[in-house]
Amino acid sequence: MIYRTLGNTGLSITQLGYGTMGLRGPNTWGVRVVEDDAAERFLNLVLDSGINFLDTAPDYGAAEERIGRAISSRRSEYYLATKCGCAYIQHEDHIEIKHEWRPDVVQRNLETSLKRMQTDYVDLLQFHGGDAKSLQQAGLIDQLLRFRDEGLVRHIGISTKLDDLPDLLALSVFETFQVAYSCLNPVHHDIITEAAEAGAGIIIRGGIAHGGPDAEIQRPALNDVWTAAKLEELLSDGMTRAELILRYTLSHPHCDTAIVGTCNEVHLQENIAAAAKGALPDDLVQEIRQRVAAL
Repeated sequence: MIYRTLGNTGLSITQLGYGTMGLRGPNTWGVRVVEDDAAERFLNLVLDSGINFLDTAPDYGAAEERIGRAISSRRSEYYLATKCGCAYIQHEDHIEIKHEWRPDVVQRNLETSLKRMQTDYVDLLQFHGGDAKSLQQAGLIDQLLRFRDEGLVRHIGISTKLDDLPDLLALSVFETFQVAYSCLNPVHHDIITEAAEAGAGIIIRGGIAHGGPDAEIQRPALNDVWTAAKLEELLSDGMTRAELILRYTLSHPHCDTAIVGTCNEVHLQENIAAAAKGALPDDLVQEIRQRVAAL
């Protein structure tokens, strides 16, 4: 495993992290459902494989409860990141996702997460979206700082997007930023550097672009970028599409961890093997960047 220090937090985390959305279980969304016993085996496999950074959220169905049941006894082996601002509604057959920026929602999220995951603290609490003005006016940033002072939360961050990032960065309060990034979706490339140079840790989601054209669930917009940039031509020595995409993401000098969510043991091992190879050669990274930028 390749380790990185998460910004100024001092946390030494694996550059390949695990996103638990895929462990959300039944009556949520999507077509892939993982049963409890399979989720337990998979979470232990993640830790046994050396990954030490897990990302989850209260509105990821059964994910937090499964973490608590399966690996709370191994709490010292991993860093745990969850989210707040999640005013979801669990219907009989699906979860209705809502994000609301109110103190009672944030308080309930943290209390629920701690209980579900059978832990006294989380290493990182992130706003699940939100803009700087809304979070400030509602007093939510001060609320998270109080959580940190009380020892319930070690560090605070936000999962966000480009439109909101400059104002959030200007607050100089968030220790981490979670953003989408890959060679097929490179819009955050420059602001990742800006945030990292300000001392923030960078958590990448979508860093494998769901596997690109090989994904179980196809995303035409991402496939179109792959095809139009003719990235297939750059595969060599048995490299898969998913490996090229993931290693490109890990090539960003400020990618502290890329959280990859899979429930397939073969895919997990393939991702671990790809990450162990490290960054792509500089000339290949530049060729990919130029091809995608030209579109």
